[in-house]
Amino acid sequence: MVGWGSIFQVVVDAISLGSLYALAALGIGLIFGIMRLINFAHGDFITIGAYSLIVPSSAALATTFIGTWSTPLMVAAVVLIVMGFALATEAVVFRPMRNAHPAVLLIGSFAVSFFLQNAVLMIYTSRPKSVNIWSELGEAVEIFGIHTAPLEFVTIGVTIVLLVSLALFITRTTYGTQMRAASEDFAMARLLGVKADRVIAMAFAISGILAAVISLFMVARQGYLFYRMGVPIVIFAFVATIIGGMGSLVGAALGGFLLGTLTTVLQVVLPDDIKEARDAFAFTIVVLILLLRPEGLIAGRVTAERV
Repeated sequence: MVGWGSIFQVVVDAISLGSLYALAALGIGLIFGIMRLINFAHGDFITIGAYSLIVPSSAALATTFIGTWSTPLMVAAVVLIVMGFALATEAVVFRPMRNAHPAVLLIGSFAVSFFLQNAVLMIYTSRPKSVNIWSELGEAVEIFGIHTAPLEFVTIGVTIVLLVSLALFITRTTYGTQMRAASEDFAMARLLGVKADRVIAMAFAISGILAAVISLFMVARQGYLFYRMGVPIVIFAFVATIIGGMGSLVGAALGGFLLGTLTTVLQVVLPDDIKEARDAFAFTIVVLILLLRPEGLIAGRVTAERV
């Protein structure tokens, strides 16, 4: 019989993992909403944020640099670095291709992704690096008689703060209103005076901030770096945006939490000999959901027009 402690643990793990998926899905959804671009390089922004913590080295045990700073300075440095990469990518790669076919933009995002992965390979080599940050948050503590890591609650808390802050920014500020207008009808928004360069750069900057936060939590959870560490989470995030409804930021966040809950529950209930096939079962359930509701949980403008 499953006890309440085990159920509570599963709930916390599901919400914590779903938080990372939701933040990644929002980063993808922001860019897609304005440019109709699925930016697969978003996962490599996460990787860059993680690798920015260490000094380039071929050794498996990494020499930390930024990772030794105080938490406020470390977070600020990683956020600025990732945001800088996101803005540079927008200015150098995506801005010249802005009026190209969406397929061209998609290929461009793959090109940026492969470029960044190989850049990390050349600088840091392919050997996984062991990195230790916020180790005190990863140690299990007893809360109301249940043993869990404080990092899970910190992840959930930070995600809530970011979600609320992003919602307030989009609904209560001038720039947020311009971003919503651009996501509804980009051409009309430009005719009404919305500056395209500013709005798109703002979207890339916000996606960079979200990627930086994800990278820090991933390093704290995993304790190691790998040059493709951001790829799996961006795949799950892309699936989350589809589940939630392409073009809907609320749907993207809901899809992330749903996917995190699904994978966590499957990890618990599946027999040990087939736990390795957890993702296969998860994506099978995703397909069934989309068969029943192809427009996603919340149909955005793009899916509404298509359906």
